[in-house]
Amino acid sequence: MATTTTTTINTTTPRASTAISGSQGPSGLPIIPLEPLLDPSSPQCLETAQALLAAFRTAGFFYLTDYSSLIPYSQVETVFEQSKKFFARPQEQKDQLACRSAATNRGYLRMGREKASSALTAEEIAKERQGTGEDMKETIEIGREDEEGNPNRWPVDFDADGVAFTSTMQAFFLSCKEMHSVVMRGIALGMGLGATFFDEYVSQGDNNLRLLHYPAVPPGRFDGGRMRTAAHSDYGSVSFLWQDQSGGLQVEKGHGSGEWIDVEPKEGYIVVNAGDVLARWSNDLIRSTKHRVVQPPSRRGKAETEDIPPRYSIAYFCNPNYAKWIEALPGTWENVPGGKKYEGVNSRDYLVGRLSATY
Repeated sequence: MATTTTTTINTTTPRASTAISGSQGPSGLPIIPLEPLLDPSSPQCLETAQALLAAFRTAGFFYLTDYSSLIPYSQVETVFEQSKKFFARPQEQKDQLACRSAATNRGYLRMGREKASSALTAEEIAKERQGTGEDMKETIEIGREDEEGNPNRWPVDFDADGVAFTSTMQAFFLSCKEMHSVVMRGIALGMGLGATFFDEYVSQGDNNLRLLHYPAVPPGRFDGGRMRTAAHSDYGSVSFLWQDQSGGLQVEKGHGSGEWIDVEPKEGYIVVNAGDVLARWSNDLIRSTKHRVVQPPSRRGKAETEDIPPRYSIAYFCNPNYAKWIEALPGTWENVPGGKKYEGVNSRDYLVGRLSATY
């Protein structure tokens, strides 16, 4: 007679501190090193995986360090340099690469095109636009190269810088894809699912590399609740963020608390957070935490007589393969009152629906 093995996951909230790092970042967020996750035979691998899962479950955000064997720091510097060159291009050139729709999610989004939000419908987001205005940013969206019928919109025909930009971002996209696989293996180990559980869900690389430019802000533009990016949660599974030294990123302390923590930029650190898909997938075992980009802390409470400098960041939004069906993971719902909190969804349908409401 066949037997059925059921994975059991401890669904009680863990302590925020983690044994693996023994320390917290400058904003009080946990610090998790990536390196131990690269070697499953290492005695530190499981310990690190458990610390990673605890960070996702408590803060929903953490700092990731020791990743240079996958993504050298010099590569990140080059991406920032190429990003600045791209956004310095004439508006006419950038508009030639405009993103055509949320379904494609490729190309350039000019100032005012997007309104980040946790709202689920276009009607709700339209009301938010009327209240606090559009986001004060421009972006370019880059996806995987081999998606049939959905090419990236590269500036290769403009000049040599356009060619260099293209090759730089293509290589960086693949490096981030590999890091995504490693982090998902850490989550799987931490949950007791086995290191390779998510491999079939992330093999395609249906992810989004987003370069962001927040232009200089004239005095008074932050009055009335204006933000560079409005409060929102991310839509996918995991997000990686590199930020320059400008500051302004905040995360919500405690779900629905309305209290915000400044996430201080620190060289060589990646800010990592869970998105809504991972929260659904884990039956809310993992937290998808709201965040926003506001006036930098160094300029708050001061009389504004000059522009607030521009801000640049690099985001890599990770998603399950678009063809995959996402429903509560084994061990996250069987012993929970009410069972599964969410209906199953197709990965692509869910993500496109959320993006469509923001554009």
